[in-house]
Amino acid sequence: MNTLRTVIIEDEAMYRLLMLSTLRKVKNLVVIGEFELGKPGLEFCLREKPDLAVIDLVLPDIYGLEIAAEIRRAVPEMHILILTAHPSERLPAELIALGVDGYVDKTEPISYVLNAIETIRHGGMFFASHVPVKGRPPPSSAGRHPIEVSLTEREKQVAQLVAAGRISKEIASTLNLSLRTVEKHRENIMQKVGVHEVASLTRWCIQAGLVEG
Repeated sequence: MNTLRTVIIEDEAMYRLLMLSTLRKVKNLVVIGEFELGKPGLEFCLREKPDLAVIDLVLPDIYGLEIAAEIRRAVPEMHILILTAHPSERLPAELIALGVDGYVDKTEPISYVLNAIETIRHGGMFFASHVPVKGRPPPSSAGRHPIEVSLTEREKQVAQLVAAGRISKEIASTLNLSLRTVEKHRENIMQKVGVHEVASLTRWCIQAGLVEG
């Protein structure tokens, strides 16, 4: 496995030190830069092009989403993980639409950050927050595209939860289904929509109006 060159942009000194201490224990990961402010962190990322940028959402000098947007424009292959102490119902969809690979609520255990990084480095998406998944918006929501793929109501429920970053085990628990049934639903959804990874399914769900964009 290639070494994951990582940059941390986090203004809270104690949390940044916790991140540094934690990530130094991760195999095949090296922190090549850590910044308290967003602008110098962004400049470093654009210059050094790390594999992963871990960015706090709220920084003193620039909003984390602005950093993510600039990175995604200039270095589209870079992975981005957002940290936030202020999650909201709309935030996951906003981050997904921006192309962010994941985000973690800073009130969650630090192990969630490790899980997020492992998921992201293997091509997945990871979204963890105490904020509940928002229900399906009305079909008449402005800017939505009509759903041209025929999904069952259960498949729509599963697709919504997948788009919210829930893993199959969590979906099974939420919908009171077996893990095997959830995996089968996921397979059917992917085939019907014509995608092969969660990121593409999530974008389709946003366009179809199954989740907030």
